[in-house]
Parts: sequence; C-alpha cells; structure tokens
Amino acid sequence: MNYAQLVDAIQSYTQNYDADFIANIPTFVQEAEKRIYNSVQLPVQRKNVTGSVTSGNPYLTLPNDWLAAYSLAVMDAPSGGYEYLLNKDVNFIRQAFPYPATSGTPKYYAIFGQNTLILGPTPDDDCSVEMHYFAYPQSIVDAGTSWLGTNFDPPLLYGALLEAYTFMKGEQDVMQYYQQRYDEAIMQLKRLADGLERQDAYRSGQARVGVK
Repeated sequence: MNYAQLVDAIQSYTQNYDADFIANIPTFVQEAEKRIYNSVQLPVQRKNVTGSVTSGNPYLTLPNDWLAAYSLAVMDAPSGGYEYLLNKDVNFIRQAFPYPATSGTPKYYAIFGQNTLILGPTPDDDCSVEMHYFAYPQSIVDAGTSWLGTNFDPPLLYGALLEAYTFMKGEQDVMQYYQQRYDEAIMQLKRLADGLERQDAYRSGQARVGVK
C-alpha cells in the first residue's frame, strides 16, 4: 500500500471527503506511524553513523534524528577492530572517573543531554566511533512508500483510522472496532519484529518476545 492508496482507503472507510478532513490526513498517518514505531522495534528504525572523538574531549554529539542508542563502538585504526562500549548512567561515569583529565580508551558511555553522550574515561587519542541507533524512518507521507506500507500495512491503516475517527469524534463502537483491529495488527507485527527477527539478540537494547 502506497500513500495514495492509504489516503483512498481512509476516505473509503470513513466516507468523509470534507476538505478539512482531507487536509489532516497526513497528520493522521504520521501520528499512526509514531505510535507504531514506539510500540515495535523494526529493522527499518535502525541507522548507522560513523564519527570521531577527540583526545581530551569526553563528549560526543548525537545525530539530529537520534531517538535511542543501540550500540557504540570505538574503532581501532591500525587493526580495524571494534571495541564496544557499555551503556551506563552519567553518575556511574562520574563516580568511576571523577577526574575528567584522567584519560584512556573509552569503555563506557551515557546519555549526558538531549544531544550529547559522555564517554568514560576521557579519550586519550583521536579515534573513530561507530554508532547504531534508533530513529524514525521517513514517513510514507513524504516518501510515497514505506516498509510498513509495502510489507505490513494493517497497523498503519487502522492506526490512521483511529486518528481520523478521533478527529471526526466518531461513534464509540466503531472506534472500539478500529482499536481492536489495530491491537491485533500490532501483536502480529511484534511477533515478527520482536520475536522471529530477535531470537538470537545479544545486546540488551532490543525488545524480545517469545514466539510459539
């Protein structure tokens, strides 16, 4: 289902062709996408970026679209090897390395602020880092297509219908029906994303559910 098909389906289900309603369909869809992406961890939400840390600077700036970290690794230039850092709280890093001037190869990282990570210990050399992190994928509203629309559109459709029917202040029984269909679709999606695709997950940054 591409965006044009999704818009047609929303209008057909609601039988609403009012100009104000149509103008708000992009909002309905984007709100549904955010609800889904905050309920299920999909591979399409993962991004990868490389950067660098500077000797004597314990802080690392986060990407603008960063939502949550999955992993952070220091790359050793001579060998090409990866050393994965452990995710800790800021207070752990401050306690373990109370003097920022104490430097070495970073072993830990923590969320220091909205746009910044802090490393511990402070890097003693310039080096490259690689981060895997979670971000919102480009919306089907902007791209015309999306992984959800192409591979698993029921939660997208019923999520958008919930938003649309809320906007319309629709009947409660219809709202409950859409909610039920949305919940069923999310459970199926969680079985795929957090279950079948996640059975051998090593790191704790991902949710895992049992699959029968």
